[in-house]
Amino acid sequence: MNKRMLLGAFAALALSATIASAQAAGVEKPKIVIGVGGKSLLYYLPLTIAEQKGYFKEQGLDAEIIDFAGGAKSLQALIGGSVDVVAGAYEHTIHMQAKGQDIRATIDLGRYPAIVIAVRKDVKYEKPADLKGLKIGVTAPGSSTNMLAKYFLAKNGLSPDDASWIGVGGAAPAVAAVRNKQVDGISHLEPVITMLEQTGDIKIVADTRTEEGTRALFGGENPAAVIYAKKAFIDANPNTMQAIVNAEYKALQWLKTATPEEVATLVPENYLLGDRKLYMASFAASRASYSQTGLIDAAAQTSALDMLVGFTPELKDAKVDLTATFDDRFAKKAAQTVK
Repeated sequence: MNKRMLLGAFAALALSATIASAQAAGVEKPKIVIGVGGKSLLYYLPLTIAEQKGYFKEQGLDAEIIDFAGGAKSLQALIGGSVDVVAGAYEHTIHMQAKGQDIRATIDLGRYPAIVIAVRKDVKYEKPADLKGLKIGVTAPGSSTNMLAKYFLAKNGLSPDDASWIGVGGAAPAVAAVRNKQVDGISHLEPVITMLEQTGDIKIVADTRTEEGTRALFGGENPAAVIYAKKAFIDANPNTMQAIVNAEYKALQWLKTATPEEVATLVPENYLLGDRKLYMASFAASRASYSQTGLIDAAAQTSALDMLVGFTPELKDAKVDLTATFDDRFAKKAAQTVK
């Protein structure tokens, strides 16, 4: 048997095992498509861990992950029907509920946003008002990095339109945008921030990688990345959704004790941006931001809504039922059953 035939046989066996596992678990949709905007960012690390550790396959899922240029793009893909679920910012569920679109989170991946706002080292900055008129790089307009930066401006007496928002994507393109002076500042995530910080390219303005920094900006916890889907999908595929949540819950538990070395070894080589030690430092800086339970409490939900209202006038009068933005059944069951 030649090498190609052997690889084909292994692939067929793996697919058969996945199908058998799915049937045993009662999974309605073994083949799922997950959208994400900036997969290599540490904000979405639990998704990569579940993929690389084989947790999706353990749950009987054949998961295809499509990486978009920012969270707003992955949300659009969900609305358009090209993905089944999304790993994205919790705030998107609130926005969609306000628009009459029943989209719900099913597990929390991050309890702090882990987003940092910074300016280039050569840009004069002494106070938030100095951000007026600057070009600020974000993963994509409408993404969580954009929303948090808009909130920061609004909280400090500025209009969200006082700065220009430039989509710079994730990882390497974002670093290049700062170093090439395509933007004056940046609202972004790890490992981009540590890479720019260690080389002295930026000055930190606001930092939500830690509890202290998150409370300073929001007054409490503020949910970050979640897994979300249309309610129609959740209702039609409850076992599939439980399998997805189980995989992510297991990833969160693994991250509690994983060393930076173990994480750097597990993720794809391109995540390291050519600097393994820097990636390890980035993970260490972000470790506290990952959810410990997969759940979002009422205070954190309210904090997220208050942030959005701060720079989105139309949300002030919108009647958003926050209990409809997070379906906690799946994370609670995962806590009881996932080993």
